[in-house]
Amino acid sequence: MVGSFFFYDLETSGLKPRDDRIMQFGGQRTDLNLKPIGKPVNLLIKLTQDTLPSPEAVLITGITPQQTVAEGLSEAQFLKYFYQQIVQPKTIFLGYNNIRFDDEFMRFLHYRNFYDAYEWHWDSNCSRWDLLDVVRMCRALRPNGLKWAFQADGKPTNRLEQLTAVNKLKHNNAHDALHDVKATIELARLIHAKQPDLFDYLLSMRHKKNVQKLVQGGQPFIYTSGHYPSQYLHTSVVALLAEQPEQNSALVYDLRYDPRPFLNMTVDQLIDAWRFTKDQSKLRLPVKTLKYNRSPAVAPLGVLQNETTKEELDLDLATINQHLKILRKESKTFGQKMLLATVQLDERRAISQTDLIDNQLTVDARLYDGFLDQSDRELLRVVRAARPEDLNGLLSDFHDPRLRILLPLYKARNFSDELSAQERTEWIDFIKRKLVGGETSSQLRQYLARVKELNKPDLPDKQRLLLVELKAWANTIKTVTELG
Repeated sequence: MVGSFFFYDLETSGLKPRDDRIMQFGGQRTDLNLKPIGKPVNLLIKLTQDTLPSPEAVLITGITPQQTVAEGLSEAQFLKYFYQQIVQPKTIFLGYNNIRFDDEFMRFLHYRNFYDAYEWHWDSNCSRWDLLDVVRMCRALRPNGLKWAFQADGKPTNRLEQLTAVNKLKHNNAHDALHDVKATIELARLIHAKQPDLFDYLLSMRHKKNVQKLVQGGQPFIYTSGHYPSQYLHTSVVALLAEQPEQNSALVYDLRYDPRPFLNMTVDQLIDAWRFTKDQSKLRLPVKTLKYNRSPAVAPLGVLQNETTKEELDLDLATINQHLKILRKESKTFGQKMLLATVQLDERRAISQTDLIDNQLTVDARLYDGFLDQSDRELLRVVRAARPEDLNGLLSDFHDPRLRILLPLYKARNFSDELSAQERTEWIDFIKRKLVGGETSSQLRQYLARVKELNKPDLPDKQRLLLVELKAWANTIKTVTELG
């Protein structure tokens, strides 16, 4: 089998993969020449009563929780379909900003439902890619053949709906998952036709070994990332500062900036300078973590073919080389301090999470707390194959406390009709603690207030009806928790 692309997009209940849920999954398989294979996929996924979808998200997508319940699959049903119909050997999963957004939602979906969170995009020679960074690098380095969009204030934008508009590509209904998939394929075809060498090169760089070879080669290289400012088309020249092999990543320094102000900083000062701030007067540390397994858009410095490109990106190679010489003289000491800074940052995040260990209300968000041992990994398959009435018998078999906490939630969310009276009481109690809380901390109270606030007199009737549905959803949850 040669392999294929599977383009996919999600519409979700909010922006946080740890807390929010997938409401719509759209996808289309194509061959490597971007010709469709088979029928498109367009599915809704049921929301459960422990979820309050963002009103702003629903106003954009038009998908209500009631619609997902009436027409959708449960999360467990969807994942069975996903593995039976979508996951095939040599599939390249991609979308538009999928690595930072959609893939994360998919990982947490897998984790909640007793699947390995990672295997789907690497097992059986599968892989993942992201068209957004391809678009960014194309705009920065090989813009010919495409038209490029700008915001009202003149700043460049790579929003999918604006790029499809200026290039006259078909995009009927933005923020519908399947229509966004079709638009992404159209944009991929345009880049493939106009800049085939760049397209094929970046496709090859989805393999982390190829990325590592370039990054560790000892030479500065081009790096395009949303981390870098849009005024430079998200592109700069960077150099390897330090490797983080245990995290499949490296720290890279942006050579657009003079390293001397940072070289003598203490670890604490570096941490402070590394934090994001809107304060333009504060000197920000130009160091970024580059993840080898996230298909970063990186290329050799030699791709800067002409002076026009260098000028547009504000890349003066003489200045960059000067900064590189300074950095190399101090790179060992500076790199060691930066590694210490990353360790201390990780420790601070871990400390802030210690009070949450084994807390049922936060277990959904704790995918990255650690990997599962082999025994627990084997039990995942047992859980997925078990009848609902047999799930309780597996509870004590898990070593990882997260899985013991997740199992009753998995049953309640996917097999609500199979709950005993005691299990239903426990499920309602969970919803009550999560959404109702106390008088001042009630998510439900705040949610209803936000729905009311958005219901302005000039709101179109269609959106007003969406808010009516959200109010009804919230009030149903309120009634359920009050009645017990």
